[in-house]
Amino acid sequence: MTDRRDRGPVVFLMGPTAAGKTELAAALVERLPLEIVSVDSAMVYRGMDIGTGKPGAELLARAPHRLIDIREPRDTYSAAQFRADALVAIDEIRRAGRVPLLVGGTGLYFRALERGLSPLPPAEPAIRERLESEAKKHGWASLHARLARLDPASAARIHVNDPQRIQRALEVFETTGRPMSAMIDEAKPRPTGFTVHKLSLEPERREWLHRRIAGRFRGMLAKGLVEEVETLRESGRLEAGMPALRAVGYRQVWAHLDGRWDAEELAERGIAATRQLARRQLTWLRADPDIQRFGCDAEGLESRVRAHVAGILASDQP
Repeated sequence: MTDRRDRGPVVFLMGPTAAGKTELAAALVERLPLEIVSVDSAMVYRGMDIGTGKPGAELLARAPHRLIDIREPRDTYSAAQFRADALVAIDEIRRAGRVPLLVGGTGLYFRALERGLSPLPPAEPAIRERLESEAKKHGWASLHARLARLDPASAARIHVNDPQRIQRALEVFETTGRPMSAMIDEAKPRPTGFTVHKLSLEPERREWLHRRIAGRFRGMLAKGLVEEVETLRESGRLEAGMPALRAVGYRQVWAHLDGRWDAEELAERGIAATRQLARRQLTWLRADPDIQRFGCDAEGLESRVRAHVAGILASDQP
């Protein structure tokens, strides 16, 4: 017979940055038999705490999170690695008699876990070297524009200031003659053995989220985000070109430390970049018809989500 753990529920709690996912997840864990797995491509890095909105010691004592602080900033961490780590965490949580609550805003990671990943061609050093040379001569914005012509879907997902992903998408196209986005979309679902229940926190009023983003980023600066990046930079733990520097906020602070703009422009650019990220996250979420949506700016959010999740758990009882 099949073990019930092999077909039990897994809850996804998704939403744009600054929607209040972490606080809500902690409240849910205190009232329901859940355990949190972080789904955040920046929180995996040790030492990157303020700018990622990583939960502090007090919150972690109440609601431990798996898959944070598991890599150094110089390390790469892919969606495939996340999927493997998350499946282990899910199994361990189930074996302990709890239900996994996956919380975060990295859509690619959620998708990789739920659907699996399409096999992409291995790296081609010669192509990468040529693309880097072209970028040094013409700028990454020029290569992003080329990607927009060859693979519009990938270009829409990849920020113009994300050279590593621009390079990879162009490399895949040159290697295969096909858009990377099409190859990802054709990924055959790989059975995970569990039932996914997807919840999303989405603002009913755009202005509410904009205010949250601005207040949150300015709060990070007040807590010492610049000093955090400066410390990582001076110690050599974070260097230009490292994957971790793709994280919103960190690349803006890095440019500030390079003298490209003053403190006020840093704040404005950081807020603008975070708003762009939130917009991309919401676009991705709204394309999925299987998500149960909750207005994160509405009254009674915690009680409504808790009741919904309690219903999921109750329906799984034998």
